Amino acid sequence: MQSLDALSYQSRWRQRDPVAKFALWVLMMILAMCLPSIGRAVLLLCIAAFTCWLLRVSPFRYLKWLLIPFSFLAVGLVAIIISFARSPDNLLWCIQIGQYWIGLDPIGLSTANETFWRSMTALAATFWLMLNMPFEQLIKLMKRGRLPLVLIEQILLTWRFIFIFLEEAAAIYHTQSLRFGYRNLRTSYRSLAMLVTMLFSRVMMRYQQMSVALNVKLYQGDFHL
Repeated sequence: MQSLDALSYQSRWRQRDPVAKFALWVLMMILAMCLPSIGRAVLLLCIAAFTCWLLRVSPFRYLKWLLIPFSFLAVGLVAIIISFARSPDNLLWCIQIGQYWIGLDPIGLSTANETFWRSMTALAATFWLMLNMPFEQLIKLMKRGRLPLVLIEQILLTWRFIFIFLEEAAAIYHTQSLRFGYRNLRTSYRSLAMLVTMLFSRVMMRYQQMSVALNVKLYQGDFHL
């Protein structure tokens, strides 16, 4: 997440109007929902190429980002394609297990094809928005959208503590690794349990430090967004 957040600040469009970028994202999402499969495939390639150009990253790196959510999508697609039936007549390929046949359903294949291209295109569009929208612009966009200030403050604090959480987890893991805390399965489980325990206490300590800093600055309950 730290690298993705840094990429948004090196985008060629980092200074563009956030409302215009949000409007373009909405257009991409509409096209992802309405176009046929071949149109979605072309749109996916266009969004991927556009994102790589804006962020100055290689297509291989971009594909690595997409592989993470694709693994979850693949599980759902398998469930759509595979079907159980009492008769093999409506299945393209099947094997018999007891009284039932398990195989590939032609309707399921069509549905999986539609789901795959729709999901991947919508995902690429969302990646494009988040990778070209610095967090400060996202805050401005939410303020223009008249979202409640309490909600915006909660999002801001959550975003901040995500990076505190990652920083503390990385520091603890690095220290344990130097002491051979993950040399085998048994010590790995023990080190992981210690990491979770220490992580909770370290994050609470950082929260208390932030509270003290806010009180020193005469915090009155509102952030000046």
